[in-house]
Amino acid sequence: MRRLNFVWLLIVLCFAVPAFAQTENQASKSKFADFGGVKVHYNDFGKGKNALVFIHGWTCNADFWRQSVNAFPNYRVIALDLPGHGMSDKPQANYSMEYFAKAVEAVMKDAGIKKAVLVGHSMGTPVARQFYRLYPEKTLGLVIVDGALRPLSTKEQERQFIAFLRADYKASAPKMVDAITQNVSDEKLKQEIRAAMLATPEHVALSAMDGMADEKIWGSDKINVPVLAILAESPYWKPDTADFYRSIAPNLDFRMWQGVSHFLMMERPQVFNQSVRFFVEKNNLL
Repeated sequence: MRRLNFVWLLIVLCFAVPAFAQTENQASKSKFADFGGVKVHYNDFGKGKNALVFIHGWTCNADFWRQSVNAFPNYRVIALDLPGHGMSDKPQANYSMEYFAKAVEAVMKDAGIKKAVLVGHSMGTPVARQFYRLYPEKTLGLVIVDGALRPLSTKEQERQFIAFLRADYKASAPKMVDAITQNVSDEKLKQEIRAAMLATPEHVALSAMDGMADEKIWGSDKINVPVLAILAESPYWKPDTADFYRSIAPNLDFRMWQGVSHFLMMERPQVFNQSVRFFVEKNNLL
């Protein structure tokens, strides 16, 4: 039972996302940015100096956003593979949130993008927040997609869970994925999620998990740009979640959706895309 609790903790802590094929509406350009000798892959849609930048979660890739990248024909859109994921290089590295955030900046620089609204799912949320800390002048707004702004467990719980996965990742990871995806009703989607997550190299997955457990990525420092937060209703969110998020992001649009899983953007893509579009237009961000 204790082990199961650790697995469920990871649902809100580790932010897993699947790989999917792209939709065939707006043509994209597949490109690579140089990030200190590491090739970071991204798909580039549309034109403009400012953009929506989609950041996937733990053990995922850019194709995760397949139902969103073509939903904003009036905007420049970027969906990237973080280092260690998808078509990007997978070096032996410290996959910290800062490392990922700097990779996002390298992609923006390569694409000629000056400023962005960052859309981060799960692990993509602390990545986006770290980007804001490093590059506030390049951040127009943030969209939090079932992601956390504070630790959801104690340091000891985090330590024990990571030790559990590290002891035998090949045996533990499938069980963890099965727990995370048990609320996904579409069996095909569930299997795609599972395959994508388990395809990410072990050294990347474990290092990124260590990065999410780093207490330095959390804090009470403010996010002084508009923020949209869309979370899936879950007992793992504390009762004061909305108030806490507002204490961090004063200009916050907070929404808690019922009847969806951690992969809410895939289950309700039209509503999700409309919510993002409304947020961008309301705040005149792009």
